[in-house]
Amino acid sequence: MATILVDDDLLAVLPGAHPGPAEQIRELAVLELYRRRVISSGKAAELLKRDRGEFICYASRLGIPYLDLDEIELARELEGARTLR
Repeated sequence: MATILVDDDLLAVLPGAHPGPAEQIRELAVLELYRRRVISSGKAAELLKRDRGEFICYASRLGIPYLDLDEIELARELEGARTLR
């Protein structure tokens, strides 16, 4: 396990004592990695010790969408779905 030094200024803005600062920072890091699509929803759920569906709902409530397609990607997906009929 690695140790990360965190400035007191950052610790001061973390809300409350539960969960502790280390857990809050871990959650924020995992959420950001998921938002950037560096890790999958399954990996993020695993890292936060949550069920995948629960994690997806939680991230969505925080404004991180499960599906993040631009117009071209969406059109391709819809076209692909049409050919399955």
